[in-house]
Amino acid sequence: MITAMRFMMILLGLLVFSNTQVFAQSAKFDHFTTGYVLTGAHKVVECSRCHSQGLFKGTPRYCFGCHNSTVAIGKSANHIQSSIACDDCHTTVSMIPARFDHRGVMGSCQTCHNDVTAEGKGSRHINTLNNCEACHNTVMFDRVPRVDHGSVVGPCSTCHNGSTARGKHGGHIATSGQCDSCHTTHSWKTASFDHTGVTGTCSSCHNGTQATGKSGNHIQTTAQCDSCHTTRAWVPATFNHDNVTGSCSNCHNGTQATGKTSDHVQTTAQCDTCHSTRAWLPANFNHDNVSGTCSNCHNGVQATGKTSDHVQTTAQCDTCHSTNAWLPANFNHTNVTGTCSTCHNGVQATGKTSNHILTTAQCDSCHSTNAWLPANFTHANVTGACESCHNGTQATGKTTDHISTTGPCEACHTTNSWSPVTRVDHAYVTGSCSSCHDGNRAEGKPGGHFITTQQCDSCHTTNAWTPVLTYRHISPNYPGQHVSSVTCNSCHTSNSETIIWPFAGYQPDCAGCHTNDYDAGEHKKVDSPRILYTVGELRDCSGACHEYTDSSLTTIRERRTGEHRTNRGDW
Repeated sequence: MITAMRFMMILLGLLVFSNTQVFAQSAKFDHFTTGYVLTGAHKVVECSRCHSQGLFKGTPRYCFGCHNSTVAIGKSANHIQSSIACDDCHTTVSMIPARFDHRGVMGSCQTCHNDVTAEGKGSRHINTLNNCEACHNTVMFDRVPRVDHGSVVGPCSTCHNGSTARGKHGGHIATSGQCDSCHTTHSWKTASFDHTGVTGTCSSCHNGTQATGKSGNHIQTTAQCDSCHTTRAWVPATFNHDNVTGSCSNCHNGTQATGKTSDHVQTTAQCDTCHSTRAWLPANFNHDNVSGTCSNCHNGVQATGKTSDHVQTTAQCDTCHSTNAWLPANFNHTNVTGTCSTCHNGVQATGKTSNHILTTAQCDSCHSTNAWLPANFTHANVTGACESCHNGTQATGKTTDHISTTGPCEACHTTNSWSPVTRVDHAYVTGSCSSCHDGNRAEGKPGGHFITTQQCDSCHTTNAWTPVLTYRHISPNYPGQHVSSVTCNSCHTSNSETIIWPFAGYQPDCAGCHTNDYDAGEHKKVDSPRILYTVGELRDCSGACHEYTDSSLTTIRERRTGEHRTNRGDW
């Protein structure tokens, strides 16, 4: 527009110069008399330029009647599109400068305000696609009454930077986000807050003043909000125990957060004594502060209880076990309900050793729970033979002065008392009678007993001391068993095993005793001449006493042998 104005001024100058003479002539005419006063450049315009063909009537009185690009220069192609008359802006003195009036302008602002025709949007102008009139008016360009954000293409901060337009104030949330992340162009408040781009910590806003902070019943923690919460929703929260300053039970009380369940271990300890914040299970259990009994938990459901092969007892676990380790256990037999052998079986606990007394009795028949030894022994239910224990190693055996016998202890002794013995079974005795029956260990021969070196059983039996047996002499000097009424004392006149032969010259034959009983007349050797046997010849009464035919004694007339016998009962 400025270029067009300059062109028009040059053109008008040429016209004035070429018509100087005309102007000199017409200057004598007072145009005022026509009712149309010529002013400015119109004063020097040739009359014929307006009054063609000498016609004065009907000459246009308004600018566009001549300034139509035919009679005179009109609006150029790049002139502001306007419906108003030329003199609304221009004067007859000069086309430029013009007194611009936006009334009647038909084009959009930017058809002129394009930095060519007229000043356009400057470098500091808001980056927008809007027309000027969207924000500005023709009365005042600065301090626009409103801004239509609808076509603003730049980010909010290009204007709302505290210089071009109001920016974030000192108490604004620290964020790199643009204004429209939260605010709208309709109203600054209420804002639809978007945490994206917020650079400050949560607590810089969520402090209970600028925005909702931690409530009175919030978990006690120094952590920032975003440690658990998200900007999308307050709940549900991804909880993080880091920086929690309160104790577990402040939250885990069954109201704010899950607390100890009804079947939880009875304890006054805080949760973190056993559990971790990473996972509830598995727990690193600590028995400290457990207030219940062991069986409240160790019942086979909540925690491992007594196994099927556990000692049968009504005692609590801590009677034997400790919380440091299950084994080894400090065993206490108190409250054990099962028999000893249910545990002392060689598998669960030490059982009867290979050299233990053979017995079906329970351990407590002899032993006590205080100590294995000494034992209060009872022979009840002992199944083995006595010598399986009474062997001089496990228990007292037969002493060196014991009766020599193969019999078991119980053959003579009882379990109530070792002595005196109830009986002696002589069937197993291997020694001689005198080894016991010596008057010290057992009753020996009385004072008037027959003096003999023979053992008791030569005459007596183990069934009874009397009556005595009929003694059978075994000495080669004994002539034979007499069936007659001969008594021991008939020979043993001194009540001694050693006898005094009456006729010692004939011992050990019959004549040693029976010399006086010999009748020579009854013992013929030869009838004629009459020859008789002597005692010396027939000293063995049981021998031969043949009768011969003559004194030559070569021919036996009558044989006589064994006429006398000790077993005949008479002579």
